[in-house]
Amino acid sequence: MSVYDIYKQKLRTADEAVKIVNSGDWVDYTTFLNFPYLLDKALAKRRDELSDVKVRGLLFFGPLAIVEADPTREHFIYNSWHCSSYERKLVDKGLCNYTPMAFRNMADYYRHFLKVNVAMLAVSPMDRHGYFNLSVDAGATIAPLEKADVIIVEVNENLPRMYGGEAEAIHISDVDFIVEGEHPPLMDVPQIPAKPEDVAIAEMLVGQIPSGATLQLGIGGMPNKIGKLLADSDIKDLGMHAEFCSDAYVELHEAGKITNKKKTIHKNKGIIGMAFGTPKLYDWLSENPGVAVYPMDYVNSPEVIAKMDNMISINSCISADLFGQVCAETAGLRHISGTGGQLDYLTGAFMARGGKAFICMNSSFVDKEGKRHSNIKPTFNGDIVTDPRSQAYYLVTEYGMVNLAGRNTWERAQMLISIAHPDFREELIAAAEKMHIWRQSNKR
Repeated sequence: MSVYDIYKQKLRTADEAVKIVNSGDWVDYTTFLNFPYLLDKALAKRRDELSDVKVRGLLFFGPLAIVEADPTREHFIYNSWHCSSYERKLVDKGLCNYTPMAFRNMADYYRHFLKVNVAMLAVSPMDRHGYFNLSVDAGATIAPLEKADVIIVEVNENLPRMYGGEAEAIHISDVDFIVEGEHPPLMDVPQIPAKPEDVAIAEMLVGQIPSGATLQLGIGGMPNKIGKLLADSDIKDLGMHAEFCSDAYVELHEAGKITNKKKTIHKNKGIIGMAFGTPKLYDWLSENPGVAVYPMDYVNSPEVIAKMDNMISINSCISADLFGQVCAETAGLRHISGTGGQLDYLTGAFMARGGKAFICMNSSFVDKEGKRHSNIKPTFNGDIVTDPRSQAYYLVTEYGMVNLAGRNTWERAQMLISIAHPDFREELIAAAEKMHIWRQSNKR
Protein backbone atom coordinates (compact mmCIF):
# COMPACT_ATOMS: atom_id res chain seq x y z
CA MET A 1 0.00 0.00 0.00
CA SER A 2 1.40 3.42 -0.97
CA VAL A 3 1.67 6.34 1.42
CA TYR A 4 -1.10 8.04 -0.58
CA ASP A 5 -3.45 5.11 0.01
CA ILE A 6 -2.67 5.27 3.74
CA TYR A 7 -3.29 9.03 3.61
CA LYS A 8 -6.80 8.50 2.21
CA GLN A 9 -7.57 5.93 4.91
CA LYS A 10 -6.60 8.33 7.69
CA LEU A 11 -8.26 11.44 6.23
CA ARG A 12 -11.07 12.88 8.35
CA THR A 13 -12.96 16.12 8.71
CA ALA A 14 -11.95 18.23 11.71
CA ASP A 15 -15.30 17.48 13.37
CA GLU A 16 -14.76 13.73 12.94
CA ALA A 17 -11.17 13.80 14.18
CA VAL A 18 -11.87 15.61 17.47
CA LYS A 19 -14.44 12.98 18.48
CA ILE A 20 -11.44 11.06 19.85
CA VAL A 21 -11.14 13.61 22.70
CA ASN A 22 -12.83 12.57 25.95
CA SER A 23 -13.66 14.46 29.13
CA GLY A 24 -10.64 14.64 31.44
CA ASP A 25 -8.13 14.24 28.60
CA TRP A 26 -4.84 16.08 28.27
CA VAL A 27 -4.65 17.59 24.77
CA ASP A 28 -1.51 19.17 23.30
CA TYR A 29 -1.68 21.94 20.68
CA THR A 30 2.15 22.25 20.53
CA THR A 31 3.59 25.59 19.36
CA PHE A 32 2.96 28.90 17.53
CA LEU A 33 2.79 28.16 13.77
CA ASN A 34 1.87 24.54 14.56
CA PHE A 35 -1.40 25.85 16.05
CA PRO A 36 -4.23 23.54 14.83
CA TYR A 37 -6.60 26.24 13.59
CA LEU A 38 -9.30 23.93 12.20
CA LEU A 39 -9.13 21.37 15.00
CA ASP A 40 -9.32 24.05 17.68
CA LYS A 41 -12.57 25.37 16.19
CA ALA A 42 -13.96 21.84 15.90
CA LEU A 43 -13.07 20.99 19.49
CA ALA A 44 -14.69 24.21 20.73
CA LYS A 45 -17.95 23.11 19.07
CA ARG A 46 -17.95 20.06 21.37
CA ARG A 47 -17.93 22.28 24.47
CA ASP A 48 -21.22 21.09 25.92
CA GLU A 49 -20.27 17.42 25.46
CA LEU A 50 -16.98 17.69 27.35
CA SER A 51 -15.65 18.71 30.75
CA ASP A 52 -12.21 19.14 32.28
CA VAL A 53 -10.26 18.86 29.01
CA LYS A 54 -6.80 20.22 29.74
CA VAL A 55 -4.97 21.80 26.80
CA ARG A 56 -1.27 22.70 26.61
CA GLY A 57 0.30 25.11 24.14
CA LEU A 58 2.82 27.86 23.79
CA LEU A 59 3.17 31.24 22.15
CA PHE A 60 -0.22 31.35 20.48
CA PHE A 61 -1.28 34.81 19.37
CA GLY A 62 -4.97 33.90 19.30
CA PRO A 63 -7.77 33.67 19.28
CA LEU A 64 -8.10 30.23 20.85
CA ALA A 65 -11.61 28.98 20.10
CA ILE A 66 -11.70 26.64 23.10
CA VAL A 67 -10.95 29.55 25.43
CA GLU A 68 -13.23 32.10 23.80
CA ALA A 69 -16.11 29.58 23.86
CA ASP A 70 -15.71 28.68 27.54
CA PRO A 71 -15.19 31.71 29.82
CA THR A 72 -16.01 29.63 32.93
CA ARG A 73 -13.31 27.01 32.16
CA GLU A 74 -15.78 24.28 33.00
CA HIS A 75 -15.06 22.46 29.76
CA PHE A 76 -11.56 23.50 28.63
CA ILE A 77 -8.59 24.51 30.78
CA TYR A 78 -5.82 26.13 28.73
CA ASN A 79 -2.19 26.16 29.94
CA SER A 80 0.82 27.86 28.34
CA TRP A 81 4.51 26.99 28.54
CA HIS A 82 5.50 30.52 27.45
CA CYS A 83 3.06 33.40 27.11
CA SER A 84 2.49 35.54 24.05
CA SER A 85 0.80 38.93 24.41
CA TYR A 86 -2.57 37.23 23.78
CA GLU A 87 -1.94 34.51 26.36
CA ARG A 88 -0.79 37.12 28.87
CA LYS A 89 -4.20 38.78 28.58
CA LEU A 90 -5.83 35.40 29.13
CA VAL A 91 -3.77 34.98 32.32
CA ASP A 92 -4.97 38.41 33.47
CA LYS A 93 -8.56 37.19 33.02
CA GLY A 94 -7.95 33.86 34.76
CA LEU A 95 -8.34 31.96 31.47
CA CYS A 96 -4.81 30.59 31.18
CA ASN A 97 -2.28 29.13 33.58
CA TYR A 98 1.46 29.29 33.05
CA THR A 99 3.56 26.13 33.37
CA PRO A 100 7.10 26.94 34.61
CA MET A 101 9.96 25.34 32.69
CA ALA A 102 13.40 25.98 31.24
CA PHE A 103 13.32 25.08 27.55
CA ARG A 104 16.10 22.54 27.84
CA ASN A 105 13.92 20.52 30.24
CA MET A 106 10.55 20.64 28.50
CA ALA A 107 11.05 17.50 26.39
CA ASP A 108 12.06 15.46 29.44
CA TYR A 109 9.01 16.72 31.32
CA TYR A 110 6.90 15.11 28.60
CA ARG A 111 8.99 11.95 28.40
CA HIS A 112 9.13 11.24 32.12
CA PHE A 113 6.27 12.99 33.87
CA LEU A 114 3.41 14.16 31.64
CA LYS A 115 0.40 12.54 30.00
CA VAL A 116 -0.71 13.38 26.44
CA ASN A 117 -3.93 11.68 25.41
CA VAL A 118 -4.27 13.56 22.11
CA ALA A 119 -1.76 15.72 20.25
CA MET A 120 -3.13 17.87 17.44
CA LEU A 121 -0.99 20.20 15.38
CA ALA A 122 -0.53 21.81 12.00
CA VAL A 123 2.08 20.38 9.62
CA SER A 124 3.22 21.02 6.07
CA PRO A 125 1.74 18.85 3.29
CA MET A 126 3.03 15.27 3.11
CA ASP A 127 5.98 14.60 0.81
CA ARG A 128 6.32 11.60 -1.52
CA HIS A 129 8.11 9.64 1.22
CA GLY A 130 5.18 9.97 3.60
CA TYR A 131 6.65 12.65 5.88
CA PHE A 132 4.86 15.71 7.25
CA ASN A 133 7.31 18.49 8.09
CA LEU A 134 6.95 20.08 11.54
CA SER A 135 8.13 23.40 10.08
CA VAL A 136 9.83 26.26 11.91
CA ASP A 137 8.68 25.26 15.39
CA ALA A 138 9.81 21.64 15.28
CA GLY A 139 12.20 22.15 18.19
CA ALA A 140 9.39 22.34 20.74
CA THR A 141 7.00 19.98 18.98
CA ILE A 142 8.46 16.50 18.79
CA ALA A 143 8.36 15.62 22.53
CA PRO A 144 4.55 15.75 22.97
CA LEU A 145 4.20 13.69 19.78
CA GLU A 146 6.48 11.02 21.22
CA LYS A 147 4.25 10.76 24.28
CA ALA A 148 0.80 11.09 22.67
CA ASP A 149 -1.66 8.20 22.58
CA VAL A 150 -3.32 9.70 19.49
CA ILE A 151 -1.81 12.11 16.93
CA ILE A 152 -3.97 14.26 14.65
CA VAL A 153 -2.18 16.34 12.01
CA GLU A 154 -3.79 19.31 10.32
CA VAL A 155 -2.28 20.01 6.91
CA ASN A 156 -1.52 23.72 6.61
CA GLU A 157 -0.67 24.57 3.03
CA ASN A 158 1.14 27.76 4.11
CA LEU A 159 3.76 26.22 6.42
CA PRO A 160 7.38 26.35 5.23
CA ARG A 161 9.47 23.18 5.23
CA MET A 162 12.55 23.16 7.42
CA TYR A 163 15.62 21.03 7.15
CA GLY A 164 16.67 19.56 10.46
CA GLY A 165 19.26 17.63 12.33
CA GLU A 166 16.66 15.32 13.85
CA ALA A 167 12.95 15.19 14.63
CA GLU A 168 11.89 17.79 12.07
CA ALA A 169 9.20 15.55 10.56
CA ILE A 170 6.64 12.87 11.42
CA HIS A 171 5.88 9.89 9.19
CA ILE A 172 2.34 9.01 8.17
CA SER A 173 2.73 5.63 9.87
CA ASP A 174 2.90 7.46 13.23
CA VAL A 175 -0.20 9.57 12.53
CA ASP A 176 -3.72 8.47 13.47
CA PHE A 177 -5.86 11.05 11.65
CA ILE A 178 -5.27 13.69 8.96
CA VAL A 179 -7.35 16.85 8.52
CA GLU A 180 -7.33 19.19 5.53
CA GLY A 181 -8.84 22.63 4.95
CA GLU A 182 -8.11 26.26 4.17
CA HIS A 183 -5.99 28.34 6.53
CA PRO A 184 -5.41 32.06 6.97
CA PRO A 185 -1.96 33.44 6.10
CA LEU A 186 0.78 32.70 8.61
CA MET A 187 0.94 34.99 11.62
CA ASP A 188 3.02 38.05 10.82
CA VAL A 189 4.90 39.18 13.94
CA PRO A 190 6.51 42.47 12.90
CA GLN A 191 9.74 43.68 14.43
CA ILE A 192 9.32 45.79 17.56
CA PRO A 193 10.75 49.29 17.09
CA ALA A 194 13.76 50.06 19.26
CA LYS A 195 13.30 52.74 21.92
CA PRO A 196 16.13 55.23 22.60
CA GLU A 197 17.13 53.15 25.64
CA ASP A 198 17.30 50.03 23.44
CA VAL A 199 19.54 51.84 20.97
CA ALA A 200 21.93 52.88 23.76
CA ILE A 201 22.13 49.30 25.04
CA ALA A 202 22.60 47.88 21.55
CA GLU A 203 25.45 50.28 20.82
CA MET A 204 27.26 49.12 23.97
CA LEU A 205 26.78 45.45 23.18
CA VAL A 206 27.99 45.58 19.59
CA GLY A 207 31.42 46.46 20.94
CA GLN A 208 31.42 43.16 22.86
CA ILE A 209 30.85 40.99 19.77
CA PRO A 210 33.99 39.87 17.90
CA SER A 211 34.16 38.56 14.35
CA GLY A 212 33.59 34.81 14.31
CA ALA A 213 31.26 34.90 17.34
CA THR A 214 28.16 32.71 17.50
CA LEU A 215 25.03 34.65 18.39
CA GLN A 216 21.89 33.97 20.36
CA LEU A 217 19.66 37.01 20.17
CA GLY A 218 16.43 37.27 22.10
CA ILE A 219 13.22 38.81 20.80
CA GLY A 220 12.41 42.53 20.89
CA GLY A 221 13.44 45.99 19.82
CA MET A 222 16.92 45.85 21.34
CA PRO A 223 18.06 42.55 19.73
CA ASN A 224 16.62 43.77 16.41
CA LYS A 225 18.68 46.96 16.74
CA ILE A 226 21.80 44.88 17.43
CA GLY A 227 21.15 43.02 14.18
CA LYS A 228 20.95 46.31 12.28
CA LEU A 229 24.13 47.68 13.87
CA LEU A 230 26.04 44.47 13.18
CA ALA A 231 24.80 44.49 9.59
CA ASP A 232 26.38 47.93 9.14
CA SER A 233 29.61 47.06 11.00
CA ASP A 234 32.97 45.57 9.97
CA ILE A 235 32.27 42.40 11.97
CA LYS A 236 32.16 39.25 9.85
CA ASP A 237 31.74 35.47 9.89
CA LEU A 238 29.13 35.36 12.61
CA GLY A 239 27.35 32.14 13.53
CA MET A 240 23.80 31.42 14.61
CA HIS A 241 22.73 29.12 17.46
CA ALA A 242 19.43 30.26 18.93
CA GLU A 243 16.27 28.95 20.52
CA PHE A 244 14.25 31.62 18.70
CA CYS A 245 15.14 32.79 15.20
CA SER A 246 13.86 36.27 14.36
CA ASP A 247 14.11 38.69 11.44
CA ALA A 248 17.33 40.09 12.91
CA TYR A 249 19.14 37.02 11.56
CA VAL A 250 17.71 37.57 8.06
CA GLU A 251 19.11 41.07 8.09
CA LEU A 252 22.52 39.78 9.16
CA HIS A 253 22.42 37.12 6.45
CA GLU A 254 21.53 39.65 3.74
CA ALA A 255 24.43 41.84 4.88
CA GLY A 256 26.79 38.89 4.53
CA LYS A 257 27.55 38.83 8.25
CA ILE A 258 26.25 35.36 9.09
CA THR A 259 28.30 32.66 7.41
CA ASN A 260 28.61 30.08 10.24
CA LYS A 261 32.13 29.39 8.93
CA LYS A 262 33.87 29.92 12.27
CA LYS A 263 31.59 27.79 14.45
CA THR A 264 33.33 25.12 16.47
CA ILE A 265 30.37 22.75 15.96
CA HIS A 266 27.81 22.69 13.15
CA LYS A 267 30.20 24.57 10.91
CA ASN A 268 28.51 26.28 7.95
CA LYS A 269 25.05 25.77 9.43
CA GLY A 270 22.85 27.90 11.67
CA ILE A 271 20.96 26.00 14.37
CA ILE A 272 17.54 27.01 15.72
CA GLY A 273 14.76 25.53 17.84
CA MET A 274 11.85 27.77 16.77
CA ALA A 275 11.17 30.85 14.68
CA PHE A 276 8.60 33.57 14.49
CA GLY A 277 8.50 36.87 12.70
CA THR A 278 7.52 38.14 9.27
CA PRO A 279 6.81 36.29 6.00
CA LYS A 280 10.30 37.32 4.91
CA LEU A 281 11.74 35.24 7.76
CA TYR A 282 9.65 32.18 6.90
CA ASP A 283 10.64 32.44 3.24
CA TRP A 284 14.33 32.58 4.20
CA LEU A 285 14.04 29.52 6.44
CA SER A 286 12.05 27.43 3.98
CA GLU A 287 14.19 24.58 2.56
CA ASN A 288 17.33 26.54 3.41
CA PRO A 289 20.31 24.13 3.68
CA GLY A 290 22.17 26.74 5.71
CA VAL A 291 19.74 26.47 8.63
CA ALA A 292 18.67 23.39 10.60
CA VAL A 293 16.02 23.03 13.29
CA TYR A 294 16.86 20.76 16.23
CA PRO A 295 14.90 19.68 19.32
CA MET A 296 14.97 22.34 22.01
CA ASP A 297 16.61 20.03 24.55
CA TYR A 298 19.62 19.98 22.19
CA VAL A 299 19.59 23.62 21.06
CA ASN A 300 19.30 24.85 24.65
CA SER A 301 21.57 22.32 26.29
CA PRO A 302 24.24 24.27 28.22
CA GLU A 303 26.72 21.52 27.35
CA VAL A 304 26.07 22.05 23.62
CA ILE A 305 26.12 25.85 23.91
CA ALA A 306 29.42 25.64 25.81
CA LYS A 307 31.11 23.89 22.87
CA MET A 308 30.94 27.06 20.76
CA ASP A 309 33.88 29.41 21.14
CA ASN A 310 32.93 33.08 21.53
CA MET A 311 29.30 32.27 22.20
CA ILE A 312 27.47 35.56 22.74
CA SER A 313 24.03 35.37 24.36
CA ILE A 314 21.87 38.50 24.57
CA ASN A 315 18.51 38.44 26.37
CA SER A 316 16.19 40.86 28.09
CA CYS A 317 14.63 40.97 31.52
CA ILE A 318 11.96 42.97 33.28
CA SER A 319 13.79 43.86 36.48
CA ALA A 320 16.70 43.09 38.79
CA ASP A 321 17.27 43.62 42.49
CA LEU A 322 20.35 44.84 44.34
CA PHE A 323 21.38 41.27 45.15
CA GLY A 324 21.67 40.45 41.46
CA GLN A 325 18.50 38.40 41.12
CA VAL A 326 16.91 38.75 37.69
CA CYS A 327 13.20 38.60 36.81
CA ALA A 328 12.17 38.04 33.18
CA GLU A 329 8.70 36.59 33.82
CA THR A 330 6.49 38.83 35.94
CA ALA A 331 5.84 42.41 36.90
CA GLY A 332 5.27 41.88 40.59
CA LEU A 333 2.68 39.10 40.63
CA ARG A 334 1.39 39.82 37.09
CA HIS A 335 2.57 37.17 34.68
CA ILE A 336 4.26 38.51 31.53
CA SER A 337 6.28 35.87 29.69
CA GLY A 338 8.20 32.81 30.90
CA THR A 339 11.61 31.42 31.77
CA GLY A 340 12.11 30.18 28.23
CA GLY A 341 15.76 29.61 27.47
CA GLN A 342 17.30 32.57 29.26
CA LEU A 343 18.83 30.51 32.06
CA ASP A 344 19.97 27.87 29.55
CA TYR A 345 22.01 30.39 27.56
CA LEU A 346 23.17 32.26 30.63
CA THR A 347 24.70 28.98 31.81
CA GLY A 348 26.02 27.72 28.48
CA ALA A 349 27.58 30.97 27.25
CA PHE A 350 29.40 31.41 30.56
CA MET A 351 30.88 27.92 30.12
CA ALA A 352 32.01 28.57 26.53
CA ARG A 353 35.58 29.61 25.77
CA GLY A 354 35.40 33.37 25.14
CA GLY A 355 31.66 33.28 25.79
CA LYS A 356 29.60 36.08 27.33
CA ALA A 357 25.98 36.19 28.47
CA PHE A 358 24.28 39.58 28.67
CA ILE A 359 20.95 40.33 30.37
CA CYS A 360 19.55 43.71 29.35
CA MET A 361 16.77 46.00 30.51
CA ASN A 362 15.68 49.60 30.45
CA SER A 363 16.61 51.22 33.76
CA SER A 364 13.04 52.44 34.35
CA PHE A 365 9.51 52.56 32.96
CA VAL A 366 6.70 55.10 32.97
CA ASP A 367 3.23 53.88 33.96
CA LYS A 368 -0.12 54.89 32.48
CA GLU A 369 -0.36 57.81 34.89
CA GLY A 370 2.99 59.15 33.71
CA LYS A 371 4.91 58.16 36.85
CA ARG A 372 8.41 56.76 36.43
CA HIS A 373 9.47 53.59 38.28
CA SER A 374 12.87 51.95 38.62
CA ASN A 375 13.45 48.50 37.11
CA ILE A 376 16.30 48.03 39.57
CA LYS A 377 14.68 47.34 42.93
CA PRO A 378 16.07 47.03 46.46
CA THR A 379 14.76 43.47 46.61
CA PHE A 380 11.93 41.56 44.98
CA ASN A 381 8.45 41.42 46.49
CA GLY A 382 6.43 38.90 44.51
CA ASP A 383 8.53 39.10 41.35
CA ILE A 384 9.50 35.64 40.06
CA VAL A 385 13.25 35.00 39.97
CA THR A 386 14.32 33.75 36.54
CA ASP A 387 18.09 33.91 37.02
CA PRO A 388 19.44 33.35 40.54
CA ARG A 389 21.98 35.78 41.92
CA SER A 390 24.57 33.00 41.82
CA GLN A 391 24.38 33.14 38.02
CA ALA A 392 24.28 36.90 37.56
CA TYR A 393 27.00 38.02 35.15
CA TYR A 394 26.68 40.90 32.71
CA LEU A 395 23.71 43.21 33.37
CA VAL A 396 23.16 46.14 31.02
CA THR A 397 20.96 49.24 31.00
CA GLU A 398 21.15 52.39 28.91
CA TYR A 399 23.39 53.80 31.68
CA GLY A 400 26.10 51.18 31.49
CA MET A 401 27.24 47.58 31.78
CA VAL A 402 28.43 45.69 34.87
CA ASN A 403 29.68 42.16 35.47
CA LEU A 404 28.52 40.75 38.82
CA ALA A 405 30.46 37.48 38.58
CA GLY A 406 32.34 36.86 41.84
CA ARG A 407 31.17 40.12 43.40
CA ASN A 408 29.99 40.31 47.00
CA THR A 409 26.77 41.97 48.13
CA TRP A 410 28.10 45.50 48.61
CA GLU A 411 30.00 45.39 45.32
CA ARG A 412 26.84 44.26 43.54
CA ALA A 413 24.79 47.02 45.14
CA GLN A 414 27.29 49.64 44.02
CA MET A 415 27.50 48.26 40.49
CA LEU A 416 23.75 47.95 40.00
CA ILE A 417 23.04 51.40 41.39
CA SER A 418 25.62 52.80 38.97
CA ILE A 419 23.47 51.64 36.02
CA ALA A 420 20.11 52.56 37.59
CA HIS A 421 18.16 55.59 36.43
CA PRO A 422 19.68 58.66 38.16
CA ASP A 423 16.32 59.62 39.67
CA PHE A 424 16.38 56.51 41.86
CA ARG A 425 20.01 56.14 42.87
CA GLU A 426 19.79 57.91 46.23
CA GLU A 427 16.77 55.92 47.40
CA LEU A 428 18.45 52.70 46.24
CA ILE A 429 21.53 53.62 48.27
CA ALA A 430 19.31 54.25 51.30
CA ALA A 431 17.69 50.85 50.81
CA ALA A 432 21.09 49.17 50.44
CA GLU A 433 22.21 50.76 53.71
CA LYS A 434 19.16 49.39 55.53
CA MET A 435 19.87 45.93 54.12
CA HIS A 436 23.55 46.19 55.21
CA ILE A 437 24.87 45.80 51.67
CA TRP A 438 26.37 49.26 51.32
CA ARG A 439 29.80 50.49 52.41
CA GLN A 440 30.20 54.13 53.29
CA SER A 441 33.23 54.19 51.01
CA ASN A 442 31.11 53.05 48.03
CA LYS A 443 30.93 55.50 45.15
CA ARG A 444 27.67 57.43 45.03
